[in-house]
Amino acid sequence: MLLRPRNADNLGSIARVMKNFGLTDWVVVSPNPKLLEVPGLHRLAVKSGELLESVRRVDRFEEAIADCSFVVGTTMRLVEGRRRLTPKDLAVEVADRNDERWALVFGDERNGLSHEDVAQCHGLSFIPSSEEQPSLNLAQAVGVYAYELAMARRDTKPAPAPALADDATFRTLKGSLDATLRAAGFLWHDDRHAVDDLLATLQRSRLTKKEAGLWIAALKVISKRLPSSVP
Repeated sequence: MLLRPRNADNLGSIARVMKNFGLTDWVVVSPNPKLLEVPGLHRLAVKSGELLESVRRVDRFEEAIADCSFVVGTTMRLVEGRRRLTPKDLAVEVADRNDERWALVFGDERNGLSHEDVAQCHGLSFIPSSEEQPSLNLAQAVGVYAYELAMARRDTKPAPAPALADDATFRTLKGSLDATLRAAGFLWHDDRHAVDDLLATLQRSRLTKKEAGLWIAALKVISKRLPSSVP
């Protein structure tokens, strides 16, 4: 998944490297409806033009990840309490999790992921690189991850697993958790980070859709039995 990409050449190069390693599902988050119509877009997509035809464009990050049960942002930023995985570690974890649908998110070529983008990710990953030049070209970074994911797929035979909660479900759960904790007097107006921290423990637990539904139902019952307001 690419957030607000700026360079058409990068899109062509990414299409090629995806074809190299057998990846086909990608989405661009951009408010520009003409982004995928830039002249010369196919110039670097050698034998990969069909991927440029199939890429999805959406306006909002939330829309792109709504059906994903695991969202991983790529960043060199250190975030307290967040584990950062290398591409190889991520490939192993993804193979072990066996999510039906997950997303690897890359920021734009100039600024990468914003703080708001990172806050919406369930996990973080980075490419270890030289301190003298820590940032990679966007297409190069995609290539590193594509290679590691391809190698992990060859070594792993996924086993059947229950459907995991997707991002849309986690957003519903977050709303229920926030409302219930505020009604109980546990949270005040400036405690939004506490809800994020509590939700992160559930995201790390690989919550299934069924389990998330039980959490949401339980919180609704609890909320109904609490006073309508807290002094």
